[in-house]
Amino acid sequence: MSRKNRAPKRIILTDTKYKSEQILKLMNSIMYDGKKTIAEKIVYEALDKLQSKSKEEPIKIFNTAINNIKPTIEVRSRRVGGATYQVPVEIKYKRSQALAIRWLIAASKKRKGKIMSDKISFELFDAYQGKGFAIKKKEDTHRMAESNKAFAHFRW
Repeated sequence: MSRKNRAPKRIILTDTKYKSEQILKLMNSIMYDGKKTIAEKIVYEALDKLQSKSKEEPIKIFNTAINNIKPTIEVRSRRVGGATYQVPVEIKYKRSQALAIRWLIAASKKRKGKIMSDKISFELFDAYQGKGFAIKKKEDTHRMAESNKAFAHFRW
């Protein structure tokens, strides 16, 4: 990692079907070994299943689900005088979005079933309704930050 200056921010394109940057990030996170067409197929099948399950637009369900999963605060370790404290800090937008997508994929992989597109569609629908493993992960993170609110003055 260079110490001179930060790496420039990359321009993220949008996906072809829904023109959404978040869906493309989800595809890139699902992708294994550079096989993007398989990741596209998985995500588009999941969104089609969402549309058949619900009468709403799948992009609207997807955006609402991701917004429900996004955390607003997390804890970070801070070492002060030989002791390590879990200090609650607010999360930037990009990190919260990345965490939401990561938690969505992890929760989908934990689900029972054979096809990944089914797992993702079920997890997205649960997150849309405010339940599921990804929502539980967000609530656990918020609960941890809430319980360590006393150490907020150690924020840097």
